[in-house]
Amino acid sequence: MFEGFDRTEIETSGTTINLVHGGDGPPVLLLHGYPQTHVMWHKVAVLLADHFTVVAPDLRGYGDSGKPASDGDLSIYCKRTMAQDQVEVMAELGFQSYHVAGHDRGARVGHRMALDHPGRVKSFTSLDVVPSQAAFDSMDANLAFAWFHWHLMRQPSPIPETLISNSAKTYLDFLLESWTAVEGAITDEAYSEYLRCFSNPETIRGTCMDYRSIELDLQHDEADRGRKLTCPVLVLWAGNMAKRPGWQVGARLNMLDTWRERATDVRGGPIDCGHFLSEEAPDEVTDQLLGFWSR
Repeated sequence: MFEGFDRTEIETSGTTINLVHGGDGPPVLLLHGYPQTHVMWHKVAVLLADHFTVVAPDLRGYGDSGKPASDGDLSIYCKRTMAQDQVEVMAELGFQSYHVAGHDRGARVGHRMALDHPGRVKSFTSLDVVPSQAAFDSMDANLAFAWFHWHLMRQPSPIPETLISNSAKTYLDFLLESWTAVEGAITDEAYSEYLRCFSNPETIRGTCMDYRSIELDLQHDEADRGRKLTCPVLVLWAGNMAKRPGWQVGARLNMLDTWRERATDVRGGPIDCGHFLSEEAPDEVTDQLLGFWSR
């Protein structure tokens, strides 16, 4: 995977970020989601590298990046802090402005980057995410059922850490299977990496803190309520989540309308696949990104 890419680690002010980078051209930052790592971009990154310099890191708490102790301090894993990691990573690589594309948790980090560092984010792409504030404002039974993992992982330590660690492979397999619509989309090599990283108790601890930090994330979102992103925004989402009714939007939300409440220039649409767009429909995702960035 990631043929022609280099792997490196960069020290930020709060942790160490593992990443791969390669290609040539304007810089783009690709941020992964849960329960995966930068590996989720392996099909798309090599295609983008013909046109762009691609940077794909592991978020703090994930993959081979650092997993700092938090002792219940939500600021250690809040999206503001995770966004700051990525700003420092890109600066260390010599990039002051760039396109950002995020999937799942990575989209939440990317959204916060665009709010906190608007001069750095040239455009923002959200893959299969409704803004956190909108989701919790409109939480209903359908969305709560689809997002059971979020409500589990928000529980006080060490309850979710213990439950997930006791059956890490079973839990990971359930998430990957129930969020995927295209059979065989997750390759054996990618799955091996996901399992390796997810089997680390420190990853489970860090990812639970990531989800638990929604309490602080929502405070930051509330302070920015009504403030719109001025950079162009592309929104792509799963068009086939029959296994998870209510996924992302519950019974009341609409993906594009929800993002248009938070950005001035929003376009996009569904892709006929499940949650893992970049692995289930890599060619279509690549075409969408290239077309968006070229404009």
